[in-house]
Amino acid sequence: MQNTATLAAPAARRHSARLSKLAGRGLHYLVLSLIAVVTVYPFWWTLVTALSTEGDVFAFPPPLLPSAPGLDNFKEAVSSIDLLAFYKNSVVIALATVAGTLLVNALAAYPLARMRFPGRKLVFGAILATMILPSEVNFLVNFITVSKLQLTDSYSGVVLPTLAGAVGIFLMKQAFEAVPQDLIDAARVDGAGDWQIFWKIMLPLSRPALAALTILTMVSAWNQYIWPSIVMSSPDKFPLSVGVLYLSGAFSFKTRVVAAGAVLTVLPILLVFLFTQRYFLRGFDGAVK
Repeated sequence: MQNTATLAAPAARRHSARLSKLAGRGLHYLVLSLIAVVTVYPFWWTLVTALSTEGDVFAFPPPLLPSAPGLDNFKEAVSSIDLLAFYKNSVVIALATVAGTLLVNALAAYPLARMRFPGRKLVFGAILATMILPSEVNFLVNFITVSKLQLTDSYSGVVLPTLAGAVGIFLMKQAFEAVPQDLIDAARVDGAGDWQIFWKIMLPLSRPALAALTILTMVSAWNQYIWPSIVMSSPDKFPLSVGVLYLSGAFSFKTRVVAAGAVLTVLPILLVFLFTQRYFLRGFDGAVK
């Protein structure tokens, strides 16, 4: 009897530990599911509204499926604004922002990661400190600078103030620091200078971080609304995020048509992110390590 009790005690503890582990995992997935619902629901409501052709848009509880689904709202959105022109402007701004951001942030991160100079930690700390400030704080200074450079109402005025960012510099700095020092020392022995090390060693070995920064910058540049609407005054130069505002109309507001325009705005960059998210996660995984 004593032996049976002795053998049963460890089995009971293992069973209890297994139940605790399952309960913890269940709670973990429950929290993640709730976060997913809260995150996805605004876009789902917009999509349902865009596809609905009848019913109360602001009914409570809100419908989970479109009422009398159809594409009439999308057709009206396409016919109401020059969608292709706005798409072209968004693509130009997004590509220029991505190219400039990769170059500027990589050039800023390389000396912070691989060079030793007085005040290096202070400079990096000051860069990170800017992350606590909302981007709107910089609008006044940036607008004055862009105006002095006579870049208002241009793609350059939208792109240039957004190129350098603390997140990009931090991400590239972490990627550069992960490159083995022995590899850099071997390159210096072979006569390579800093520029050659930067272009031929650092950047090729930091492709996951570059991919993550590309996706992050592309999403941000595509979705930005306030800054382009401040800098630009010519409607033919507006990106899609600003141009879709014309769907609201001057004297009427068609919620379903505006929702259709919002879906058409978000859909391309959403598809890009869905197909490239593994590169995004891989790049940030390296930064965390």
